[in-house]
Amino acid sequence: MQETYSPKNTVAPGSIGTIDVESIGTDLCLHFSGSWVIGSTFPSFLEIQPLFPGTIKSISFDTTNLLAWDSRFLIILNDISEYAVKNDTTMIAEGLPSGVQRLLVLSSASPEKAPFKPEEKIPSFFETVGNKTTHLIEDCGELLSFTGAVSLSYLRLFSGKAQFLTSDFLYFLEECGPSALPIVSLISVLVGIILAFVGAVQLQLFGAEIYIANLVGLGMTREMGAMMAAIIMAGRTGAAFAAQLGTMQVNEEIDALQTMGIDPVDFLVLPRLSALLIMMPLLALWADLLGIGGGFLIAALTLDISMVEYYNQTINAVVLRHFGVGLFKAIIFGYLVAFSGCLRGMQCGRSASAVGTAATSAVVTAIVLIVVSDAVMTVLFNILKI
Repeated sequence: MQETYSPKNTVAPGSIGTIDVESIGTDLCLHFSGSWVIGSTFPSFLEIQPLFPGTIKSISFDTTNLLAWDSRFLIILNDISEYAVKNDTTMIAEGLPSGVQRLLVLSSASPEKAPFKPEEKIPSFFETVGNKTTHLIEDCGELLSFTGAVSLSYLRLFSGKAQFLTSDFLYFLEECGPSALPIVSLISVLVGIILAFVGAVQLQLFGAEIYIANLVGLGMTREMGAMMAAIIMAGRTGAAFAAQLGTMQVNEEIDALQTMGIDPVDFLVLPRLSALLIMMPLLALWADLLGIGGGFLIAALTLDISMVEYYNQTINAVVLRHFGVGLFKAIIFGYLVAFSGCLRGMQCGRSASAVGTAATSAVVTAIVLIVVSDAVMTVLFNILKI
């Protein structure tokens, strides 16, 4: 039985390719004729497949009347080859042009690439500990190196040799100070309210409500004012410093500064660090006052303590020494926040995702350093009776 498939549309003579499907029992012979090149019209494999009998043991070819062929001819032969492999049918290529036979052999000689699956190796306990220790040592080394670079930068500043723009310093003063006042004010008032409310619940049991002023005053001036302002600045300004320097690292602006002979620590880190060092004590002092005011709101609204009573009790409890402790902590916290942001920004990689990683790392590093340093200073001040 022989069936012929040719395209329905008519084109110029010699530009049509046809296939005669000849079925002899379980053997199939495909007779190719005409032109099988790009630009010609010929059937696809999906169009001739319905002409195949149900069971086929072998497929052979006759290309006696084949006028021309190129890659389009190889495409349909490749489809037929895949069909033969899928249906366990022998494909006899002797009837094809010698060039086609060589190309088919070459294509079949290339093995299928299996998808790459990296071996998932679970590190041992000692390997994990070793890697963590190595990373910790490297981080400590980078921390000390950056500390030394900042110290040298300040020495150059005091000797008049540091290079940075005054306009940058003034800009960062504004960003670290006035621009941060709204969020610092809100958080400080709320912290004062929380301290007063928690204290009121317990002090009412002993009839000592007036000592709410002592609790809020000492808590805000010695601890919470500076710490809350520092944590806010870590999330706001520290992350911004890391993102700014990280973006400059990605854009190779820091490399450009070094090429021009400008120290990046002088030009980029010094104005940011100095601005936050100056503004952080002022923000902490502002936070202290607003926190004490928040405590007064609770005392006046829930305990009927007058403003005069609250003021007098606060003055008696809080002395200048307590403000000094808080301001000293604020200076240390400000340095740690700016230092962490600039350090992580300078360590940033060269990709966009590395900028986000640097900002996140800056916030985490700053908060950890703030809490650790506050714990150390609190113990020392208690030992020294300050």
